[in-house]
Amino acid sequence: MSAALSPAVVTTAAYGVAGMSCGHCSAAVTEALSALPGVSGVEIDLAGKRAVVSSAGPLEIAAVRDAVENAGYQLV
Repeated sequence: MSAALSPAVVTTAAYGVAGMSCGHCSAAVTEALSALPGVSGVEIDLAGKRAVVSSAGPLEIAAVRDAVENAGYQLV
């Protein structure tokens, strides 16, 4: 008898990030958010000043805020 594989659940959330204006900004925020446990992807929208994060489940907002602030930006 084989165990059925359940599909992976992915949570996607968008976060406003103040202070991003260039590729360096984008890379810094991507690196900081990618280091959070469970994060599988980060897409940055510089024009919209936001980060879209895919993860294995919902992220703690405090952890997201800390990561963004440690990168030198502000979660809005």
